[in-house]
Amino acid sequence: MSLGLLGKKIGMTRVFDKEAGVMIPVNVIDVSGNEYLQVKTTETDGYSAVQIGYDDQKEQRLNKAKLAHIKKNNGTAKKQIKEFRFASDADLPNTEEAHPGAAVFTDGQTVDVIGTTKGKGFQGVVKRYNFAGQPDSHGHMMHRRPGGVGAGTWPGRIWKNKKMPGRHGQYNRTVQNLKIVQVRPEDNVILVSGAVPGPNGGYVTIRPAIKAAKAKS
Repeated sequence: MSLGLLGKKIGMTRVFDKEAGVMIPVNVIDVSGNEYLQVKTTETDGYSAVQIGYDDQKEQRLNKAKLAHIKKNNGTAKKQIKEFRFASDADLPNTEEAHPGAAVFTDGQTVDVIGTTKGKGFQGVVKRYNFAGQPDSHGHMMHRRPGGVGAGTWPGRIWKNKKMPGRHGQYNRTVQNLKIVQVRPEDNVILVSGAVPGPNGGYVTIRPAIKAAKAKS
């Protein structure tokens, strides 16, 4: 894995490609405030990695273990902490500049975006699992119900993981191979073409695309 960033989904806008003469819808991701919290090496921790924190937080809102870990590494209290692994110590980034910004990425780069999808509340099986439903004809009284869910004899109960109505949304999802249309270091934002999971204001993780890198090699 390579160095990535934590960010916050601001919303959508559009940019114009003058050469192609087309309009490109993009998601705007704010990556300002990323901070190196810890560097892990093979000698000290058994593997190579970098911990990054994002979005300032009041110290009293962190538990003592997390706050002590951050202060031990001379960092400031953060809401989000993410670790990015590297193949070897030689691949570790230069952490002298404590705040990595949007310049970590480049225009046209392919990335994976990880986030938590929008919450949909309690939903039935048609909305939640795309069930076809039952007949809508006159006289039928189970249009959107799931139908039978258990046996009357053996096992006489409902199996675990049965698809049934329940809370829908707020799932951790990774959208792969999205294209960075523009990187704006002066604003510390990244403009990404494609579906970024989560609502406006939701936290996301941006990393170089894993599958795209393998395909090139």
